[in-house]
Amino acid sequence: MKALLKVCAFALTFGLVSTSSAQPWPSRPLTIIVPYSAGGPTDTLARLLSEPMRRFLGQTVVVENVTGAGGSIATGRVVRSTPDGYTLGIGHWGSHVTNGAYYNLPFDLLTDLDPIAMIATNPQLVISKPSVPAKNLKELIPWIKANKDKILFGTGGVGASSHIAGVYFLDRIGVKMEFVPYRGGAPAMQALLSGEFDLYMTQISGAVAHIRAGKLRAYLVTAKTRQAIAPEIPTTDEAGLPGLHTAIWHGIWAPKGVPRDINMKLNAAVVEALTDDVLRKRFADLGQEIPPRNEQTQQALAVHHKAEIDKWWPIMRAAGIKAE
Repeated sequence: MKALLKVCAFALTFGLVSTSSAQPWPSRPLTIIVPYSAGGPTDTLARLLSEPMRRFLGQTVVVENVTGAGGSIATGRVVRSTPDGYTLGIGHWGSHVTNGAYYNLPFDLLTDLDPIAMIATNPQLVISKPSVPAKNLKELIPWIKANKDKILFGTGGVGASSHIAGVYFLDRIGVKMEFVPYRGGAPAMQALLSGEFDLYMTQISGAVAHIRAGKLRAYLVTAKTRQAIAPEIPTTDEAGLPGLHTAIWHGIWAPKGVPRDINMKLNAAVVEALTDDVLRKRFADLGQEIPPRNEQTQQALAVHHKAEIDKWWPIMRAAGIKAE
């Protein structure tokens, strides 16, 4: 009898301890891992998300920058983290799509991550220095074909979004030419402004001010609709190259295996954050378009993510784009 009482007492005590330690989620701060340097577009989006997410979740959301290998080091860290909902990763077309074709990754971008939500999309522009004689796309294409051995097409580096989009653009118009790589988008933009090369493809947010100042010329935006930040620039469909759609879209992921209820709460926190007036204005100022509500689900991000990999990996491999 005494032995039985001891067992019952132990079970009761253990049960009480277990119950008291089972705190509701989240019970401590969350971390969003950013795969690029502080101050860049991806970092800015993460920091804008963190405050409204904090209000929704009742816990601080810390932004941590982990750079290297085009964002792959940060993504790998998210993959290897405990799937308890406290570690998230933000990434985009480069870190979560093209890196899979460019690097030999030790993880699978589709199966080793749980999608949370897509948060923004930023299409690209086909632009040139103002001395290029073509004033629109119908004039630009024959000019490129006639001068392909003389024209310089800049990129932000081998495998960068500007490089891959440039390959896609030239493939669509039936031209092959060499690219001039720079060490990042900012140096490439400065080189274009200095007249070091002729053509470039970049995110709309980084070029609008220069276009309006007459320092650059824009031919099209690679989106299905005109953009609020620059409604004067025609879409690729309007300009005469239908279907040339590219965008540097951003999403939020967690490591594979986060419990469904926590995954749902994370999605709800992101969706609620995207309704915040301050966030929406800052996103708009940056040229970032927030996807409609039905495209903010986990399933929508998963479908879009796979479709982008299916689209871009063959293009990159056919062009021979790979890490040196």
